[in-house]
Parts: sequence; structure tokens; C-alpha cells
Amino acid sequence: MPPTEASPDTGPPTPAQAGPGTEDTLELRLPEELIALLPPDGPDAPGAPGGPAGATAPAVRGRAGSGDQLDGVAGWGAAPTPLGRFRLVPVEIERDLPLITRWMNDPAVAAFWELAGPASTTEKHLRAQLDGDGRSVPCLGVLDSTPVGYFEVYRADLDPLARHYPARPHDTGVHLLVGGVADRGRGVGTTLLRAVADLVLDHRPHCARVVAEPDLRNTPSVSAFMSAGFRFSAELDLPDKRAALMIRDRALRHLL
Repeated sequence: MPPTEASPDTGPPTPAQAGPGTEDTLELRLPEELIALLPPDGPDAPGAPGGPAGATAPAVRGRAGSGDQLDGVAGWGAAPTPLGRFRLVPVEIERDLPLITRWMNDPAVAAFWELAGPASTTEKHLRAQLDGDGRSVPCLGVLDSTPVGYFEVYRADLDPLARHYPARPHDTGVHLLVGGVADRGRGVGTTLLRAVADLVLDHRPHCARVVAEPDLRNTPSVSAFMSAGFRFSAELDLPDKRAALMIRDRALRHLL
């Protein structure tokens, strides 16, 4: 459960804002009551060959870039923003590792993500997702043709975060960092947050909410989420921080 901000619209965090560690996003065992709410798999599932006619198929399962549990992030396309066209491009280790490693070694980022160090440290974090079951997809955020940040789009309902709030099936979470120092503190993070949430809601028809959990003490970060159409829902005691649960509702997306 990495932090959701490095921070989008603020400068370097204070030492008090840095958490002691993170949880593995890919190790959660679902409670039986939540499993019962998920779409079934198998030959009788909706959308499967021979299944109920006209039904919607469940999310594709597989690896990031070729299929995932997030309705194919690689094929989502671009979202228009005031700064240009924004896309999520699933990470490729050979192409992207040097850039992401450099971002992770920025002190403002390292204080939250705790992945500073050699490239092997960042690579391990990325491969845990890329070699997993597709419930978390690491991406570059690309504005026009320029990478501007690192994003993790993940199934919040399948994440350890779900132990700490009343998760709903297909809740989709976002972790992010804004890579360029010059892009912090001037509203770029808010623009990217809104674009990512729009992409999720446009391409994940079963997802009713996009969620995030910035550090509660990082007031500018919480403000950036609110400016991007998220609402403050609750305070959460997470293993590594006291967090603000931020939610962007599909039903309210055109009002906020």
C-alpha cells in the first residue's frame, strides 16, 4: 500500500510526513462476503462462450500490458487536459527503469515511497506488480509525448487498503508521484489526478468510485485531490500513516 502522493502540488515533505514502511499490494486474501459480490468466472459466467446471452464479461485477468483486472489499462487511450493529452502507458522495465529510479531517488519522493537506492530496488517494486495477477498496473503518466510522473492504478477492493475502509467491488485506487520538480506546486498534480480519475471512470464501467489515501497531515496534497473532484470521506489508521480517504464518485463526476 504505497503512498498516493509525493506530493502532487507541494514541495518536499517534512520528516513527520514520511511513513515507516509499506505493505505488499499483491498479498491480500479476500473475505468470503466480498468474493460473493464479484462477477463469476468459468464457462457459465456472463460473457463467456455459452454463458448468458447479452451479459457483460468480467474484467480480463492477466499481466499488465497484455491484460489485467482493470479492464485493459494499456488500451485506455488519452484524456484531454488543459496541459495537453494525457495517457497512462504501462511500464516496461528495459525502457522505463532508469527514469523511474531517478524519480524514486528525489528526496521529496523517497520520503513517501521509500524506494531510494540502486535500480534493483525500484525494479523489485515494479516486477512485483508486472509479474503478479494484474490487480495493480504500474504506469508512466505521459503528457503529450513527455513522461511527467509515475502512477499505480490498482484494484483497491483487492488491496490491503480494503481492510481499512468499507470497500466496494471494483473500487479503483491510484498511487502517484509527479516526476519533475518544476511541475510541483503549480497545479499540475491536480490536473493529472483529474485526468487519471476520468480515464478510470470512462474505461471501467463496473467501477463506481476512484479512491486514494494521502497522508492526512499533507494538507496541500489533500487539497489537490479535492480540486480534482475527490471528496474527503474519512480518516484512516493505516500501518504506515494516518490517511485521508479521498473518493471520486462516478455519480458526482460532472458536479465536482
